[in-house]
Amino acid sequence: MAKATKKQALGRGLSALLKDSINDITSISDNNENQGIGTIIDLDLKLIEMNPFQPRSRFNEESLRELASSISELGVIQPITVRKLEFNKFQLVSGERRFRASKLIGKITIPAFIRVANDQESLEMALVENIQRQDLDPIEISLSYQRLIEEIEITQEALSDRVGKSRSTIANYLRLLKLDPIIQTGMRDRFISMGHGRAIINIDNSREQLRIYEKVISENLSVRETEALVRNLKIEPNKKTLTKKTVLPNYLKTAKKELSKYLDSPIIIKISDTNKGNVSIPFKNKKDFYRIMNLLKREQ
Repeated sequence: MAKATKKQALGRGLSALLKDSINDITSISDNNENQGIGTIIDLDLKLIEMNPFQPRSRFNEESLRELASSISELGVIQPITVRKLEFNKFQLVSGERRFRASKLIGKITIPAFIRVANDQESLEMALVENIQRQDLDPIEISLSYQRLIEEIEITQEALSDRVGKSRSTIANYLRLLKLDPIIQTGMRDRFISMGHGRAIINIDNSREQLRIYEKVISENLSVRETEALVRNLKIEPNKKTLTKKTVLPNYLKTAKKELSKYLDSPIIIKISDTNKGNVSIPFKNKKDFYRIMNLLKREQ
């Protein structure tokens, strides 16, 4: 009898179910007539919680504001995807940028595609859907692959089929996680590319990796030049192809740390045996250059 009642509720559509806790859909078996779950509705933003499985950990504020402006003018063109947790409670699966941008401009609802999924399915859905995005940085993709392998417990070969990438491509991404954390951060901030990272990872010693990383940034080396540098180090390990590293005195170590934090950029300081030296401040683009320049002007 209860089952019949639930089917009658399904006939009323999803909008009715969202207001009816008694006939609520809680699993895919409750939805065997393909009604309700699987449709797109305008869902109250307050009913949606963030997804702990989201592989992206950082969002560009300027990009979010641009998306918010677009949504303000045109609305949300592509619905987000959520999974149903319980009555009037949903969890974001994909579309966090659209979700954040909509909240930024004070929207009350957002078009959402509702699915029923358990935690493992939700993790896989979120990771796989986000991996397909073009704007994830290489480290975010690497971490997503690693989570899928460890938490879903699948092989690299099986993962290859799931995400439509070759096994060698997945292996190359996973290898990036062996880089020193400072280099990983540099890759996420676009100071170096994945190609640079793939070249540097061929050096086992973490300290040597960092020396190469600093040289790549300070001399603006291309991927090919970085590959040649690493190749020479491996062929002739006894030859010092890098400039001898002088240990920085404490006052410069402190200054480097403070300046790097203030400018939000990895500062490079070199000093000679005669205590002469220079300071290098990398920047990502024209806008970042003027940001740094304005910060330096404040100190004048």
